[in-house]
Amino acid sequence: MNFAIEAHLRAHPWALQEQTLSILIHHGTGGPSSGRWQPQAARGGTARAAAPRNIAVIPMRGVITQRPGMFSEFFGGSNTQELGAAIAQAVADDSIGQILLEIDSPGGSVYGLTELHSTIMRARQIKPVVVAVNSLAASAAYWIASAADEVFVTPGGEVGSIGVWVAHEDVSAALKSAGVDVTLVSAGEHKTEGNPYGPLDPDAKRFMQSRVNDYYGSFIRDVARGCSVPVDQVRTGMGQGRVLGADAALAANMVDGVLTFDQVVQRMQRSSRLGRPASATSQQPLAPRHAAAMRERELQLLEAGAPPRASTALQQPRPPRPNLQRAINELKLL
Repeated sequence: MNFAIEAHLRAHPWALQEQTLSILIHHGTGGPSSGRWQPQAARGGTARAAAPRNIAVIPMRGVITQRPGMFSEFFGGSNTQELGAAIAQAVADDSIGQILLEIDSPGGSVYGLTELHSTIMRARQIKPVVVAVNSLAASAAYWIASAADEVFVTPGGEVGSIGVWVAHEDVSAALKSAGVDVTLVSAGEHKTEGNPYGPLDPDAKRFMQSRVNDYYGSFIRDVARGCSVPVDQVRTGMGQGRVLGADAALAANMVDGVLTFDQVVQRMQRSSRLGRPASATSQQPLAPRHAAAMRERELQLLEAGAPPRASTALQQPRPPRPNLQRAINELKLL
């Protein structure tokens, strides 16, 4: 890959496993000997109804970008623009009672994540939104997943990598050895700051760190809001940037349970048969992670014929129809 293009990709703010970007860079184009590395992943997020239980299954796979473009054309993956549109479509469809995001992603670009997180938070006020991590939700993918009512991970799956990074590469020596001499002509004091054609100066490094800190702050605030936990719990716990296996993620309060994808679908179908109302409205407190066990017990009681408990999250009513339409309109504007 061209040195300048590689440096540009690394300098972009990523909520992505670093080793994944290295694979993309070194094997994505690769030259004629290695061919094109193309993940077997569904593009974007097209909602499809899973008959007969009226569950919209929206896949989110591969590296995440903000919108379709050259990166997604080459590497595949998903994008927040199409995922948001698919969620809005599922919310507006009266034949769909629940939304299931199936995630298998190492993360991606930071752009568009806060907006998609807000879209899911709005959607869950209208219809239950569940995430099935099958089998990886790292970094940007977990950022998005945390917005759902419930998050489940497969027994062999992983979640986490809560963090943001950016890299600077000084390619001047490599270019010099290739006989290339680069001269930058610019206007604006900081226009060429952080360019890859020389060492990174201290001022540029401080600014890059401030950008990373800003995105990281947004990341942990969104996770805290989605999981209904203090921001400090996200910052000092939940792996601190590490990817955690299923059991460790459950212990860290990052997921609601460890289930296979089929078990998640069966659970949603069972709750649909029992007439589970929609999730909490904006006027009601959001349930923290680990509340799935309580909801599972409630489903068991309902199946056994016990009267519903008004105090549980399962019994929270849908918003009135005017509020539903307004929320749908707001989703369409995002």
